[in-house]
Amino acid sequence: MQNIALVTVLFTPLATAILMFSAWGRKKLQVSIGAISTLLQLIAAITLFQKDNAIGIEIVNVGSWPTGFGIMLVADRMSTIYLLLSSFMSVVAFWYAVSFIKSKTSISIFFPVYFFLVFGLTGTFLAGDIFNLYVWFEVMLVSSFVLFTIGADKQQLEGSLKYVAINVLSSTLFLIGIGLLYGLTGHLNMAMIGKALPLVTDQLLVNTTAVFFFISFGIKAAIFPLFFWLPASYHTAPIGFTALIVALLTKVGIYSMTRFFTVIYPLEDTFLQIIMLVLAALTMVIGVLGAAAQVDFRKILSFHIVSQIGYMLMGLAIFTPLAIAGSLFFVIHNVLVKTNLFFVAGTVNRNFGSYKLKELGGVLRQSPWLALFFAISAFALTGIPPLTGFWGKYLLAWSGFQEGSTLVVTVTTISLLVSLLTLFSMTKIWNEVFWKPSPNGSQNEKFDLIKLIKLQPGMMLSIIAITLVVLVISFSPNSVIEWSMKASNFLVDNQSYIESVLNHIN
Repeated sequence: MQNIALVTVLFTPLATAILMFSAWGRKKLQVSIGAISTLLQLIAAITLFQKDNAIGIEIVNVGSWPTGFGIMLVADRMSTIYLLLSSFMSVVAFWYAVSFIKSKTSISIFFPVYFFLVFGLTGTFLAGDIFNLYVWFEVMLVSSFVLFTIGADKQQLEGSLKYVAINVLSSTLFLIGIGLLYGLTGHLNMAMIGKALPLVTDQLLVNTTAVFFFISFGIKAAIFPLFFWLPASYHTAPIGFTALIVALLTKVGIYSMTRFFTVIYPLEDTFLQIIMLVLAALTMVIGVLGAAAQVDFRKILSFHIVSQIGYMLMGLAIFTPLAIAGSLFFVIHNVLVKTNLFFVAGTVNRNFGSYKLKELGGVLRQSPWLALFFAISAFALTGIPPLTGFWGKYLLAWSGFQEGSTLVVTVTTISLLVSLLTLFSMTKIWNEVFWKPSPNGSQNEKFDLIKLIKLQPGMMLSIIAITLVVLVISFSPNSVIEWSMKASNFLVDNQSYIESVLNHIN
């Protein structure tokens, strides 16, 4: 089979989820199955990435149905970057959760649903038509709702209901958009829609469908003013799961926007481009102000997710190859760094008993290694050179000032100012959690690195693995920038995607 890597990367999580049910209640067996599965998917993703980086795109028509009736899987350079990233995060989030979740019943539920979620994520990045993209979204929604409610306390249920309610609205708008697009073009395949849409006479209706999709994906990405569900729900879930959704679920919204507003609705010189730029600036500012006002470790990090989404949206909205490459680089950076910060927050909670800043303190003295891991990720998040955030912001700022219009330059300047506020909120965590003396005065127990690894091997090794990847990219960013540029060039020239898919069909 020529496309074995693509098929493996998609169906391994599904097979694993089914096997997990058969091993219900046997934690060691479930852990073994999960470990093999995540590694197998990561190897398949690396293979697929290397192949697509060389040839540009790979397509599988599942079941060999006539196009428009079956499921088409399309892996281009952007897809494979997301797949590689999600597969790596799946490995580290799995091991973190194994070490973090102690309840036998909770972890038995967690394992199969976790892999259904990974299955949905993977399908999203490979969807070649819009209805299948909708289906993958629903797989993710159902899986993530179950994961949100593990533990079933009042706070989790409230957060889960908010999450589901707003995502049902998002799905409804998405479904309406699909219906309108199918009515206008007679197609569900993205490439076929992208070819047919410029020929539609009623361009007002075309623009209306674009708005439906923008709002739907905007909710999932948590952009201003559609972000309120995120800080209300993310901090309620188990941290092992929070890390995964932090890492990837909001990025699904950015991924979908990038796909739609390059292939189907090229964004250049449209009214949506201006709206996106304005919303990008507001998302950055409101998100970071929300973070600065919080007094809970996880809530500060949750609001930062909102703020950072603004940078990614800004790159898409500027809509030059360099800007989209900057947005893609920023996604890679943010997924790694933000997940690691949540991992550190969970480890602090496990060893020091709280997420509330006023109840914490003295962590630097008791656990300098944990403080070091936090500092690296926090500096990277704020964009301190030469860490990953600096390169992402550098690419975005360069593209913004190069584009040169008043609005773009203004938004770019705002993005640089927001970095200062991000630094302030990170300093707040540092001072309260790591620097100040412990409020209860007990600083006798020391947690050196060896002790932390013995106590929580999965949690600490996950943190170390992500930190090493962040440092490698920080000091050697050229390869990632080059991958991002290749993917970006392919996206901006939407005819490349359309012709590649249509040539496969013909």
